[in-house]
Amino acid sequence: MLPALFVSHGAPTLPLDDVPARDFLRGLAAEFPRPKAILAVSAHWETEVPMLTAVAQNSTIHDFRGFPAPLYDLTYNAPGAPETAAELAALLQRAGLSASLNFTRGLDHGAWVPLMLMYPEADIPVLQLSVQPRLSPAHHVALGKALQPFRESGLILASGGFVHNLRALDWNGGAEPEWSQRYAAWMDGAITGRRTNDLTAYRSKAPAAAMAHPSEDHILPLFVAYGAGEKAARLHTSATFGALRMDAYRFD
Repeated sequence: MLPALFVSHGAPTLPLDDVPARDFLRGLAAEFPRPKAILAVSAHWETEVPMLTAVAQNSTIHDFRGFPAPLYDLTYNAPGAPETAAELAALLQRAGLSASLNFTRGLDHGAWVPLMLMYPEADIPVLQLSVQPRLSPAHHVALGKALQPFRESGLILASGGFVHNLRALDWNGGAEPEWSQRYAAWMDGAITGRRTNDLTAYRSKAPAAAMAHPSEDHILPLFVAYGAGEKAARLHTSATFGALRMDAYRFD
């Protein structure tokens, strides 16, 4: 079985930035066998119901603006996995979850930024799963549980941000604020302690939760990875631009 991973993809410039999270992601693929396919769960694809990409060939979406020109030259045109997409949609439907296919969408930067660092050859088939911000963390845990069989030969790569409040960032690289540290410590305890009820109620229970995530999109992929495994381990922790936490977890 391959793991389910949650990684923080940070700013779109991560492949160009000399920060600890970039080095961590570059070495991450060596920690487990090569997958036959990768299911990327990105914070940057929001839909009303779960959707899976079913393209034969991925394109690269530069879904950002105002960044250095070299960033727009980066591409990650990995093959798609349309048959796998259909299989996973059926898997979700058998679990009582809605699921549909998208035949046009490429890979957004939540997917291709970490994948470019982990698998730079772009030769492993990749498909994406959307998140549903209008639905609960418990819904996303259920998605992960339904997708567990995929881990027999595939890698679930959930990509978001452990702390993601763009208004609270220090683009000059200041120290991590105390509220971010308190939030991250509480979340780590709930994740590694498998306190599912606490974790899915993090919004009311975790200190500074609304400060850490003014909107939930970047934390929802974590719940999918959490649901897809049993045992949890933190693989990396760092912060860039002050409060942009880059923590990563493995779920087996």
